[in-house]
Amino acid sequence: MKPPRFDYHAPATLDEAVGLLARYGGDAKILAGGQSLMPMLNFRLTRPAALIDINRIAPLAYVREDNGTVSLGAMTRQRTIEFSPIVARRLPLLAEATRWVGHLPIRSRGTIGGSIAHADPSAEYPAVLTALDGAVVAQSPRGRRTLTAGELFETYLTTCLAADEVVVEVRLPAMPAGCGYAFEEFARRHGDFALVGIAAMIVRDGPRCTMARLATAGAGPVPMRLREAEAILERDGLSDATIAAAATRAAELVTPDADVHATAAYRRHLTGVLTARALRRAVDRAR
Repeated sequence: MKPPRFDYHAPATLDEAVGLLARYGGDAKILAGGQSLMPMLNFRLTRPAALIDINRIAPLAYVREDNGTVSLGAMTRQRTIEFSPIVARRLPLLAEATRWVGHLPIRSRGTIGGSIAHADPSAEYPAVLTALDGAVVAQSPRGRRTLTAGELFETYLTTCLAADEVVVEVRLPAMPAGCGYAFEEFARRHGDFALVGIAAMIVRDGPRCTMARLATAGAGPVPMRLREAEAILERDGLSDATIAAAATRAAELVTPDADVHATAAYRRHLTGVLTARALRRAVDRAR
């Protein structure tokens, strides 16, 4: 398959890119890494009038830490994130999740902003954004606004971003020192989208859990915080029995859809299994 015809623009500045989005009135697509957009074009699942290629806007690629927040430019490549010392030190859950993303060529081109804006609920980055209470910054002709994960994701491949808005930055709170973390997922083959994934972070004080974060990938139309499962851990501690109870509750909380890859019941089962597996690894890592 070949893509439909489209105009092509390669703006040198962010203001120019935003102006082009406004000019096309919702009938243009941003081209970042292209790892999701190009297959959709080739299968003609999307037919934009124009592609706006933002790869030449160098200021959109960076990793910075400031006052307890790690900020990542939307054009930061996944491969950069995989080897960033700031990410390894302050966002180890993001670093681990990145290693689950596709294959090396995909991570070499794919971007954090593109993955989150694409809003595939099976993808790793939306789950991490949700688990860590992160946010994205979007820019339009009206200025900038900051959106939490709960505000951004609406349903499958759909966000609240306006047609003339582009994600420019992803912000994640630095994880507490000594916390435990794990990202677990199950796919039919390495590099496939996950049938279900779980992002987990815990802060422990001996047998007690002072903070728990759990979020899903692939278990519904948007990534989901498993708050009731978190509450079990924060109330009852980190024993094997408590982890099992939290995993059981996690499976009860999700409402996945069935498709050609898995039934809804199987995805619920995987949610429980992967939650328990992620929590056990997180507890082992926590200091």
